[in-house]
Amino acid sequence: MHVTLVHVRIKTGCADAFIEACRLNHEGSTAESGNRRFDILQDTADPRHFVLYEAYADEAAAKAHKQTAHYLAWRETVADMMEVPREAQPFVGLFPSG
Repeated sequence: MHVTLVHVRIKTGCADAFIEACRLNHEGSTAESGNRRFDILQDTADPRHFVLYEAYADEAAAKAHKQTAHYLAWRETVADMMEVPREAQPFVGLFPSG
């Protein structure tokens, strides 16, 4: 499994719009055939810090996600909301397998 943790820090006052954009991206992403999980997490200590947990069957499915209309719309919508550029950390998902 191909897993990416994406850390995002947004500007003050953008939380509601960011969460809505993420909801739409989540709905589209979880409908992708190669998607295994797509969670949106908000830091309890810093509500402007979010982590997107993206799990795909393999690297090809994760790359295909970057070409979808919902991802491209999310990327464009949230670009000006970010306080700093988002950081992606790739992982190999060991368990659950498959």
